[in-house]
Amino acid sequence: MNRLLSLIAGVSLTFVLAGCYESSSITSYEPGVYKGNKDPLLQASADQRAETMKKRFEMVQIDR
Repeated sequence: MNRLLSLIAGVSLTFVLAGCYESSSITSYEPGVYKGNKDPLLQASADQRAETMKKRFEMVQIDR
C-alpha cells in the first residue's frame, strides 16, 4: 500500500512539475511593443484599407 501511494505521488508530482515547464514557444511581452507580424493592411492607402476592413467586418458580422 505504501509503495502504491509513493508511485501515485511520484506520477502526480511529475505531471504538476511538467505543467510548470517554460517552453521556448512562449511569447514574452514588453509594454508598448508589438511583436507580431507586420500587417500588410497598414501599407495600403486609406481607401483600400477602409474597403478591406469593411469586407473583414462583413465576413464576421453578416450572421448577426
